Amino acid sequence: MTSIYANLIGEWVRLNDDPDCKMGTHMTSPDIWWEENAEIYNPVVSNKDLEDSMYGLPYVHIHYRSKDYRISPFDIQIVYD
Repeated sequence: MTSIYANLIGEWVRLNDDPDCKMGTHMTSPDIWWEENAEIYNPVVSNKDLEDSMYGLPYVHIHYRSKDYRISPFDIQIVYD
C-alpha cells in the first residue's frame, strides 16, 4: 500500500484518508496521481518578470478536505506500507 503525505500549513496529513482528495493538474486521487507520473507544475521561466517570483516556482495543487492548497513538491512524502 502506498501512502501520500503532504505538509499542509505545518501539519503532515495522509492525503489518502480523504476520499474526495484530488491533486495535480488533472485533479486525480493521490493514488492515481502517484501511479501516473506524479505530475507537478514546473514552469520553464521564459518570462523575465517571473524569474524572482513565486509564480515561477514548481508546485502541486491539492484539494484536501474542501480546501485548495498550492504546495512545494518538497512538502510531499511517499510511504510504502
